[in-house]
Amino acid sequence: MMNRNSNMQDLKNDRTAIIIAAGYSSRMKAFKPLLPLGEGTVLEYTLNTFLEAGISNILVVLGYQKEKIEPLLEKYNIPWVYNENYDQGMYSSVVAGVQALPSGSKGFFLLPVDIPLVKSSTIDALLKAYQQSGKNIIYPSHNKKKGHPPLISSYMYSKILAYDGSGGLKTLLKKYDREHGEYVNVKDEGVLLDIDYYEEYRQLVEKVNK
Repeated sequence: MMNRNSNMQDLKNDRTAIIIAAGYSSRMKAFKPLLPLGEGTVLEYTLNTFLEAGISNILVVLGYQKEKIEPLLEKYNIPWVYNENYDQGMYSSVVAGVQALPSGSKGFFLLPVDIPLVKSSTIDALLKAYQQSGKNIIYPSHNKKKGHPPLISSYMYSKILAYDGSGGLKTLLKKYDREHGEYVNVKDEGVLLDIDYYEEYRQLVEKVNK
């Protein structure tokens, strides 16, 4: 178990937010990262979740139509990595992100770009849960449903890189949940709200514009 008095800012400095923005957006029929949301785009909304929480180490995994996203990331001075295997599914992007983590990284948040409404307070709640439990996988939970982003410690890096990707990251993490997993109840339905389809996107826009 970690020392509960560990400095919260040190925890934030040692963790990276990996945002996955590499997919085809095929079910959406539109390029999700650059769809309008709030005062910017879906990707900017997602970036701001972490920036507002004081997470300065952010890494975006790009793939499909990366050239459309690069200018936005340059504007924010956010580093990115290109997953040349993006057509093989999301797990390949997770691997690309983990491989590109800065040396000394002690953990990462993983958030697909199409789950943009997570509150910055949820990021703090995950870090506090890690601080108190020392568990290697911390999940946000809302209404007894597991959401995003998980906070994954460096203990899992080698396991992620060695896994063949069958069933995706969810399947791999499930193998370690009993011993290494921790759930944090949050009053944040954003951890569950994704935008696979246009109607879901429209509903998110309405929530943001209220």
